[in-house]
Amino acid sequence: MCVEPEHASVSGRKRSQRPQRTHREVADELRARIRSGALRPGQRMPTQAQLAHEFGVERGAVREALRILQSEQLLTNVSKGSPATVAPDPVRALTGPSAPPLPTTVALAPRIAAAFAAEHVEIDAVCLTSVSLTLAVGEPLRQIHAGQLKPAKIDVRVLVPSRNIDLAFPVPVEGRDGDDDPIHQRWVAMRNAQLQVLQHNLHALRSTHGIEVRVRFRALPFTPPVKLYLLNGTEALFAYYTLTRREEEIGQEHLEMYDAHGIRQMLFAFAPGAGPRDATFVEQSHLWFDALWETISSELKLTS
Repeated sequence: MCVEPEHASVSGRKRSQRPQRTHREVADELRARIRSGALRPGQRMPTQAQLAHEFGVERGAVREALRILQSEQLLTNVSKGSPATVAPDPVRALTGPSAPPLPTTVALAPRIAAAFAAEHVEIDAVCLTSVSLTLAVGEPLRQIHAGQLKPAKIDVRVLVPSRNIDLAFPVPVEGRDGDDDPIHQRWVAMRNAQLQVLQHNLHALRSTHGIEVRVRFRALPFTPPVKLYLLNGTEALFAYYTLTRREEEIGQEHLEMYDAHGIRQMLFAFAPGAGPRDATFVEQSHLWFDALWETISSELKLTS
C-alpha cells in the first residue's frame, strides 16, 4: 500500500510553503514517521516524486535521504524505480546494538521505553535542562497507562548545573552582565520547569499504578560539555553538546548567544553485550556519575 504524502505526514497537514529542506532534514522527518508507526513495517513509501513535492525539494535530495535510511536498515528496495519499502523490523534497526548514532530526539525515547520493561527501572542522567529526558519518558508512561508495561520500582537521578554558577552556555556572545542576564534567567526557568514535569509525571505513578517511585535531583558546580544517560546499569547513551552561535528573541530583545540544541545532538549507545570496550565505558560512566553525585554536587531547589 502506498501512502499519499498528505496522509503520511505526522501532523496530518499538507505541505506548507517553507525554505527548502536539506536531504538530512528529509531523512530525519521520515525516520521519525517510521519510529512513530506512521510508516509501518513492510509498507511501501510514497514515490520519490511525491516526497519531493511534499518536502519542496529536488528528487536528488529525496534519493540522498532514502539512501541514509537504507544505510540505517530502515528502508529496503531504494532505487530510481519503484518506491522504497519500510524494513520488516525497523525498531531493531533504531535501537539494536549495531544501530548508528541518531539525534537524541529520535534515539532516546525507544531506549528509555525499553529500560521501563525491567521490574526495577534505574535511570541516571547528566544534562543541561532534562528536556530530552522529560520528552523521552512520555512513551513509557503512555505504555504504563495502557497496561503494556508494569515496573515495580523506578529510581531516577538527574545531575544538572547549579543556577548559581556562570554557565559556559547558553550565554550571550558579549558575556553575562550581572544577575539580570535574560538568557540565564530563561535557562533557569526551563531547567526548573522540565524537572518539575518529570518529577510530577513519575510520582503520579504511585497513586495511579502503585509503583514505587523515587526521583532525585542534584546541582553541579560546572556546565557539563556532554550529556549522559545510564539505563538499568547495562547501557550508556552519550552525546556531545556542540555549540552554535545564534540569535533569538527573548522578551523584547534580539540577543546573540552561544548555545547547543540538546535534542539534536547525536547520541552514541554503549552496552556490555557489544564487547569489552563498551562494557568498560558503561562501568566507568557509572563510576563517574556516582563520584559527582556523592562529592561536589549539591542539593537542588527547584523553587529558587
